[in-house]
Amino acid sequence: MPQSAESAIKLTLSKSRSVQGLSYQILSIELVTKDRLISPEDLRDQTLPPHIDYKGGIVISGRGPIWLYGYLIHELHPAAWVACYDPRLGAVVVSTHSRQTQVGQVLSIDLQENLPPRLCPAMMIVGPPDSGKSVLSHALFRTLLTQYSDIYLQRAHWDGEGNWILELGEMTKSSDREAYKLAYKGGITDKFFEHHSQAILNLRRQKTLVLVDVGGKVQPEKVPLLEACTHYLVISSQPEEIAPWHEFCRDRGNLKCLAVVHSSLEIEEVIHKREPWLEMTWGVLEQGGICQIPTVLLEQVQTLLKPPQ
Repeated sequence: MPQSAESAIKLTLSKSRSVQGLSYQILSIELVTKDRLISPEDLRDQTLPPHIDYKGGIVISGRGPIWLYGYLIHELHPAAWVACYDPRLGAVVVSTHSRQTQVGQVLSIDLQENLPPRLCPAMMIVGPPDSGKSVLSHALFRTLLTQYSDIYLQRAHWDGEGNWILELGEMTKSSDREAYKLAYKGGITDKFFEHHSQAILNLRRQKTLVLVDVGGKVQPEKVPLLEACTHYLVISSQPEEIAPWHEFCRDRGNLKCLAVVHSSLEIEEVIHKREPWLEMTWGVLEQGGICQIPTVLLEQVQTLLKPPQ
């Protein structure tokens, strides 16, 4: 049964492929609304593409909420095995009826076969605490996503703040947000930044731009991130805290500065200079508010991207 032309979710099935002697197909998810948002009601009329070979495996790939993945994994249960593709790791087997695969096994597959290898830009978003890094990262990601479907926001810190915190809505109390963050806050380990460095490199092989939120402190432990990134953007509410980030990112990491944003509690937008990087003052709204990226800043970031297809 073909999918409705008005469906907000487009599912595409690849031809049969093989990896490590295993036959599989890729089921690609594409959210076709302009804002890339869907609702649970969209599942009601959703159908799988025809010609699925259930004798082999199915790799689910693409951006989508966890409940969409849960629905697809359930519907694909008859397949020999089902894996979810994580661009930072590979295809992670989550269900299997085959002795050839195990739950938790990671299969190294290439979604873009026959394309020359490449590395896209990766931009670190840095600055001292409470300057608006997480809000800016999320707003940039959501804004760019409307034109460029193949970008990624990597949260390379352990403070418990992810996109979901920023998407709780204006009705959520600030105290509740802080409580949620504390509940999910982790801690640094010896492998933490090495893990994220490798994840960023894997993402750069597949995406068109990777945004990296690295937390609010200049730390030698973060050097592996410098080796994985190409550019940086500083956002700071404290002018004296900008120089240490230039020293860390530009002088030590040889990254190229794209912009310096002086964040302010006042609603303002002032451009100070455009060369050798954009420098401006911007009144970033708090979490839960509507954050409109200044056009000049958005255009500066877009210089790292190719025109949308």
